[in-house]
Amino acid sequence: MNRIILITGATAGFGRATALKFAKNGYNVIITGRRKERLDALEKELSNYNIKVLSLNFDVRNSKEVESAVKTLPEEWKNIDILVNNAGLAVGLERIDAGIIDDWDRMIDTNIKGLLYVTRAVSPLMVVRGKGHIFNLGSIAGKGAYEGGNVYCATKSAVDSLTKSMRIDLLKHNIRVTQIAPGMADTEFSLVRFKGNAEKANAVYKGVTALTAEDIAEVIYFCATLPDHVCINDLVITPTQQADVYFTNRKT
Repeated sequence: MNRIILITGATAGFGRATALKFAKNGYNVIITGRRKERLDALEKELSNYNIKVLSLNFDVRNSKEVESAVKTLPEEWKNIDILVNNAGLAVGLERIDAGIIDDWDRMIDTNIKGLLYVTRAVSPLMVVRGKGHIFNLGSIAGKGAYEGGNVYCATKSAVDSLTKSMRIDLLKHNIRVTQIAPGMADTEFSLVRFKGNAEKANAVYKGVTALTAEDIAEVIYFCATLPDHVCINDLVITPTQQADVYFTNRKT
């Protein structure tokens, strides 16, 4: 019987690449996202592999939608082996005194509360079975703050702390919990942060061979397929040209 992976924010970036990576390796995949047209397109693409796909169209920020989606899962989809809490974003780069509250709310509601809502709904299914693996997508921004990062950094610092707490809380249930904390990765991340300004988004990666979504999917797959007695608790991954949030060796 194929193992089952559930991925939030599966319609782009890390989520999409992870769905494809696991589908190619025989996992049945539950994909979730807000954008139904993208979900439908990804479901069609994943169906090219000899696996089953289930699409769940909901917003992780809505606790009732999350709860309903998981509670009404068909019986054959309830034995979720892997949860990837990928849905997340950065919006804006304003300093704290000029911050846009709507942007703050969007980041807090998605990056922290959304992760919590999904974990609260899915983890009991793992507890009953006495096994499972939860991945939380953090960031090096959760390891060190930078100018203009304020609320985004705070949300990813929360993911860092929550991952540690989850690992402790679920320890007796034999559930592995892993944080993946990427550095610069060339996805839609900066385009979203700069609200569609492609020039600003592209400048973020100028002179750097950035990580790709596929790089992160490979790392998640590696961690997920280690022997059952092995758990990677926290994994920071950056481009070779980036040491941390401060130091980057850009080529001209």
